[in-house]
Amino acid sequence: MNRKLKNTFALAGLLLFILIAGGVYILILQRGELSAKEEKLRELKANDYNTEQLTLQYEDLYQRSVVLDSVLAARKFNIPQNLSSIKFYDFVTRLTNLLTEDTKIDVEYGEQKQERDFYYYEYKVKGIAPYNDLYKFIYGIEQSKELKKITSITLGSLVKNEKEEGPKFLVAFAFVVHVYFSNDNRFATAEFVENNLSARPLYDAFYPLLRNEIPLNTEGLLDIQGAKLLALVPEGAFLADATGSTFLLWEGEPVYLGYLTSIDYKNNKVKFIINRGGVIEKVELFLEKEEANKKNK
Repeated sequence: MNRKLKNTFALAGLLLFILIAGGVYILILQRGELSAKEEKLRELKANDYNTEQLTLQYEDLYQRSVVLDSVLAARKFNIPQNLSSIKFYDFVTRLTNLLTEDTKIDVEYGEQKQERDFYYYEYKVKGIAPYNDLYKFIYGIEQSKELKKITSITLGSLVKNEKEEGPKFLVAFAFVVHVYFSNDNRFATAEFVENNLSARPLYDAFYPLLRNEIPLNTEGLLDIQGAKLLALVPEGAFLADATGSTFLLWEGEPVYLGYLTSIDYKNNKVKFIINRGGVIEKVELFLEKEEANKKNK
């Protein structure tokens, strides 16, 4: 074999070796790197969003969330997400700050329970309060935006005697409150706005109709017991009580345990309505000369 042929075979062998080595490197060694690069390229293409399209999608989703939030806000009650058990104590403090000093309230945390898809904290609330304070307190709990419900209640009457102010007729109470919450925000608004919790006063159902206790005359009003009508003047009626103190009154002005209801200039008399422990009396006082004329007749 001549030298030229040997060189040809050597070059062919070298070429074959290069092809085999290159194929092994590309198909075996670089295959993992190519797969990683292709995966990275697919990820980049997937995240290659159109900025304008993203902005439009965001605005659309925002408007939908606003509509949904307005629907929730229009509902009378909402159920908050992951509510803290301490929040009810803050709520009670805000309510009691609007009540009188005669109201005393104690709150005791019970336990956490589940009711269907919701959860609630159970609290035991007890204390004493004037009837209208208690009504306002219960109204505030039941009408609160974040759902709260009184499940049981016990009421009783209580009389508190004050030396200066006289007897106070209070209500002793004890009830159980459930405060609801959820694990998600589907039932709560983005911005919390409390309902109007102010309640109009009611007639005190626990105030006794007949009472042995009569409040003291702490304001120094005219006591018509033993009082005399001295004169009728354009400004009203001039009277004196049993101690000799004089008073100038007009229609509608309060007296001890009642009111002056009318001044009768024609018949020289005045009329009162007096509430003596639940017993209503109508009292008339005449000028002294009219009284004398009646006795002579």
